[in-house]
Amino acid sequence: MPEVESLLLGGTANRGLVVRVGDTVRRPLRSSGPAVHALLQHLERVGFSAGSSGAPNFLGVDEQGREVLSYLPGETVTAPYPAWSMTDEALDSVAHLLKRYHEAVRGFAGDDLPWAEPVPAAYAEGLVSHNDPNLDNIVFRDGVAVALIDFDLAGPGSALWDVATAIRLWAPLRPDPDIGDPRRGRTLTRLRRFADAYDLTEPDRLRLVDAAAENHVWCMDYVRRGAESGHPWFHQRWTTGEAELTTRTNHWFSTHRTALQEALLR
Repeated sequence: MPEVESLLLGGTANRGLVVRVGDTVRRPLRSSGPAVHALLQHLERVGFSAGSSGAPNFLGVDEQGREVLSYLPGETVTAPYPAWSMTDEALDSVAHLLKRYHEAVRGFAGDDLPWAEPVPAAYAEGLVSHNDPNLDNIVFRDGVAVALIDFDLAGPGSALWDVATAIRLWAPLRPDPDIGDPRRGRTLTRLRRFADAYDLTEPDRLRLVDAAAENHVWCMDYVRRGAESGHPWFHQRWTTGEAELTTRTNHWFSTHRTALQEALLR
């Protein structure tokens, strides 16, 4: 019997190309594949990818040239966002998962591997960060974050850069009128809560707002370049409001910097 392939939803770069086959996931193999596979194998060795939690295991390459990963059961957060995903408890669990990942990845030497997208030099501090802990890149079970997936943008970075990425997306850090879910009006509270749940140090709290603002520029530049290269999903995203939202959010960071910093330190 031929293997049954079920399309997995979510994502942008690989939308429509990621499938589940039994207890495995098949994804397009990228030029950064050897680096990501080495990272996943490290996470498995140190016990972060234990059972069906932490991160997927790299299982090889199939006859169609796709990477094969273990399937992690659970839910990812895609629009319309379920109520449980917007709770403070879910937010805390994301911070705790990210902290565990950073503890697991310390000691992994990845400087000479072919990573996909370099982060700004100021935030490359000797740790391979995930770089894309978006809502649909975290697996939940019973409302608790249990695993990171989609390591395509992983590479030499820092814990601070990952926290900035996560907090920008999960707080979220953007103008209130552009938040169309229960998080509206709670940006400062959720910003502080995530930093506390992660147990972020005071020196990193002092750098976090600027890191989040730079992360937004970095991420949106990646989307813009994807759109300009003709990638259909990046083009759709960029031309149906993302460009305008980027401009509004950049301005919002500049005008709310003091309030954001005060929320982190008081």
